[in-house]
Amino acid sequence: MENMEATNREIKSLFPEIKRVRNPFVPIGALITAGVLTAGLVSFKKGNSELGQTLMRARVVTQGATVALMVCTAVYYGEKI
Repeated sequence: MENMEATNREIKSLFPEIKRVRNPFVPIGALITAGVLTAGLVSFKKGNSELGQTLMRARVVTQGATVALMVCTAVYYGEKI
């Protein structure tokens, strides 16, 4: 039993502490950006370039919002450390 506990402590010391996501909107924004990008690429492939262009512009907006959320989160939690 002692060997197993020692092994568990060694394994835990190998991996840094995993921090939980502080702002859940960042991964959500990343998924939305990926979804809009995929939809835009599909519409380009189908030949609907007007819709594709609109979706690519929407992707830029969602990507910018996600990056802004990341920066705001880093600034907010950076001051608290």
